[in-house]
Amino acid sequence: MPKDEQEGATADRTSAPTATGKQPQVPGQPGAAPVQPGRVNFFTRIALSQRLHEIFERMPLMNRVTRREGEALFDIVSGFVQSQVLLAIVEFRVLHILAAASWPLPQLAERTGLPEDRLAVLMQAAAALKLVKCRRGLWQLAPRGAAFITVPGLEAMVRHHPVLYRDLADPVAFLKGDIEPELAGFWPYVFGPLAQEDAGLAERYSQLMADSQRVVADDTLRLVDLRDAKRVMDVGGGTGAFLRVVAKLYPELPLTLFDLPHVLSVAERFSPKLDFAPGSFRDDPIPTGADVITLVRVLYDHPDSVVEPLLAKVHAALPPGGRLIISEAMAGGAKPDRACDVYFAFYTMAMSSGRTRSPEEIKQMLEKAGFTKVSKPRALRPFITSVIEAERG
Repeated sequence: MPKDEQEGATADRTSAPTATGKQPQVPGQPGAAPVQPGRVNFFTRIALSQRLHEIFERMPLMNRVTRREGEALFDIVSGFVQSQVLLAIVEFRVLHILAAASWPLPQLAERTGLPEDRLAVLMQAAAALKLVKCRRGLWQLAPRGAAFITVPGLEAMVRHHPVLYRDLADPVAFLKGDIEPELAGFWPYVFGPLAQEDAGLAERYSQLMADSQRVVADDTLRLVDLRDAKRVMDVGGGTGAFLRVVAKLYPELPLTLFDLPHVLSVAERFSPKLDFAPGSFRDDPIPTGADVITLVRVLYDHPDSVVEPLLAKVHAALPPGGRLIISEAMAGGAKPDRACDVYFAFYTMAMSSGRTRSPEEIKQMLEKAGFTKVSKPRALRPFITSVIEAERG
């Protein structure tokens, strides 16, 4: 997911180059040290044997394993349809309708405007996904469906997904680079000069970014302690969604919001302790004066050719012992992560301006910039965000 509301990383994207920076140093990927082909391991050879599959299906213990793996494979195969079911549930506002009251199918069909027979298929699918349930002829909201409409920004994110899905309609052409991703022009359109052509769209996705940023801020601030900070500066902080949460937790803490001038021109001064610092982290030095600098959902919006100079600028702006806090979804590296290495990796590839990085990659970049004592607290929800802290020695 892109950086928060109208943030400099997003606003800068109108002139951002295609991500052609260094590749992750993961064996088998471009830029990594050559690795000689190895033998297929024993368990994989077993999985490749159709005859053994047939034998295992007749064995009481092994058939559980094969069936579980079969279910997992089909879950992958049907993943797109599942996401489309969720999108339909969102667009017809089924969960909101059921949050107010339970309804039999005919009355629910009237409220959604769907033919009863087609709604029955949709509701059965939603029940299989545990979003709704049917009891005594009444369709009800299930706990998972209730959680879905409660998490800020989640519903808006699903409604935005068709842009990404159109880019992935032909994954072969997408991966070969034979198409111009629609998503690459989407965020500059929403938050750039063209936003005036569709004010409704701009407002809708500004709210999406603000909502999602609050969730990121909550998780980040549970992992880091700012009680001893003298001033916190959020670089590329948009209109201040992250610092707004910081201000609630630390009302006496001086804050600085650094972003492009036209972004700060629409930002609200939500705290008397807040200062605005207009500038571009691409072209300008980072202002001094803060002992804690935060980069929240900034790095994965940009290629290495932007990230490495940015980290060097942050290092130069911090005093000795000053801290840098990085918060964003991160790739799994040697242990691939389902959320980040599937969803976020392809999302940033479609944006054509950045990429997800593993904690180890980010650590190497930080150390190259001069940072020491790089640490990564255990993420509460890696699919929301992970956090890395580093200190200027």
